Amino acid sequence: MQKQHLLLALIAGLVVHTAAAQQLDGTLKKVKDSNAITLGIRESSFPLSYLDATQKPIGYHIDICMAIVNAVKARLQLPKLEVKTQAVTSQNRIPLIVNGTIDLECGSTTNNADRQKQVAFAPTTYVTNVLMAVKKSSGIKSLDQLNGKPVATTTGTTSVQLIRSHEKGKNLDFKEVYGKDHADSFLMLETDRAVAFVMDDNLLMGLIANAKNPQDYAIVGEPLSVEPIAIMLRRDDPQFKGLVHATVSNMAKTGELTKLYAKWFNSPIPPKGVNLAVPMSEQLKAAIVNPNDNPAESYKK
Repeated sequence: MQKQHLLLALIAGLVVHTAAAQQLDGTLKKVKDSNAITLGIRESSFPLSYLDATQKPIGYHIDICMAIVNAVKARLQLPKLEVKTQAVTSQNRIPLIVNGTIDLECGSTTNNADRQKQVAFAPTTYVTNVLMAVKKSSGIKSLDQLNGKPVATTTGTTSVQLIRSHEKGKNLDFKEVYGKDHADSFLMLETDRAVAFVMDDNLLMGLIANAKNPQDYAIVGEPLSVEPIAIMLRRDDPQFKGLVHATVSNMAKTGELTKLYAKWFNSPIPPKGVNLAVPMSEQLKAAIVNPNDNPAESYKK
């Protein structure tokens, strides 16, 4: 009888331990309790996250986020999980992650050390160079030609700091003009309220490709920074971060990320069927071989 009681106690302890191991917390618990997950999307971050002709969010990072959503569905056994979207800007994307309004930010956010103090990141899925778009007719080809001129960038981004920290930008006296989003910043260039728009190269390529007169523009200047771009999530949430990292890492190892890159950067994409024809960089190839969430500062070494 004593052995039987001991066996029952061991079984009961195992059941309690198993239940505890499976107990949800953080984002996964939030999603399970609400039967919904909310994706933060960008409306004009070509080709990572933008709206198509029907105002539906599409893009390279939208596809990756939907793969993460499918992993969440499987983990929580919620095949009918509701997927909501919330448009975000460069200015509000971090606060909306932190306060729980959105669960994943599927946009075009640079992973850097300062932001890692506030949020967490999935493994790197794009590596960008920060350059500037200009009208060819301006003759501008270098930072040192911006002195005394209006330069556009998007509120909440790091572009102005990058200009001022560059050797050629330290003593420049240029006027900063801010767009509320990337489309608004590009409009300032288009309507001659700015002579240059400083931003990630892939975003500039996408905006130019979808402009009224793409042939009027060029991407020029000294690279201001090489930056890893990644999907953003909340900090201090090991369960959800583990699922996100496992999903993206598996996509890298199976070749799915490479296929998605080809779909969005080397094939015709909506709404105009333009092919950006951007080869995969050596830095991104390395990040796909060894998935990681290293911040931008590590790319400067």
